[in-house]
Amino acid sequence: MKKPIRKKQRKAPKQALPIAHWSHSSLMAFLRNPLAWYKRYVEKIYDTPSNPSSFIGRAAHVALQHYYGGIGKQGATELGLEYLRNVADFEINFGKAKSRRAQKEKRAHMERDYLQAISFYLARAPKHKVLGVEVVATAEVKGLPLPIKAVSDLVVESRIEPGAVDIVDHKFVETFSKGRGQKTLFVMQAIFNYYTVKQKYGKEVRRFIVQECKKRKNADGSSQMRRYIIDYATVSEEFEVFHRLINDATREIARKRLYLPNPSDMFEGENSFDIYRLGLLDD
Repeated sequence: MKKPIRKKQRKAPKQALPIAHWSHSSLMAFLRNPLAWYKRYVEKIYDTPSNPSSFIGRAAHVALQHYYGGIGKQGATELGLEYLRNVADFEINFGKAKSRRAQKEKRAHMERDYLQAISFYLARAPKHKVLGVEVVATAEVKGLPLPIKAVSDLVVESRIEPGAVDIVDHKFVETFSKGRGQKTLFVMQAIFNYYTVKQKYGKEVRRFIVQECKKRKNADGSSQMRRYIIDYATVSEEFEVFHRLINDATREIARKRLYLPNPSDMFEGENSFDIYRLGLLDD
């Protein structure tokens, strides 16, 4: 008696993930406000205006990109200012400045703040043996289901370990970060940069250096610059947490789910709630 022929059962196809990679900004956005994350990183809609301070920081990054790329201080400052002036009004969240005159004054204030901030930095610009500026890299990491991507402001020769590199990240801030309070945020960002720089350069990555520059002048005349250093050799436990967090976040976005707003999000709470209220995005 012939055995009945059994049809081969096809495995159910894995559900495609909605993103191609994780970055520090996308992970933080997902944890803070899933609906705003879905809009930006899945639907790729970038219509939410940014606050003036974020554009000041971006302009300063443009200036430093050119400065560490070999352009003089004045030329680098002008290029940052040019970037700032080319930002369209609709991209800026002017807050209470609704009239054309009020917005013009706000933009003039943004320029003054930028020029002050970048002058503070360039007055005491740290010296590095620069290997790369604005280094964009993606890395496949064992144990992670998605690649990770990061932009490193500077990749420099390490001063404490021959043959190794350090990563420098610039932040222009209203107030200096408290070391302990910001450690988790800094370390999570640092690990994204660690893997991407290590894979791109094929060298040991020793430190992540956060160089903060305070935009407002200190009344007591103290330094406008402060540095935070994360030595990768001392944060092995944080690497384990990073892997767990990326894996858990990936499982979350893989399953069928509703993306809900976070009205308490100080950056995008109102916008995400309006999207939810109006039903503008369907999952």
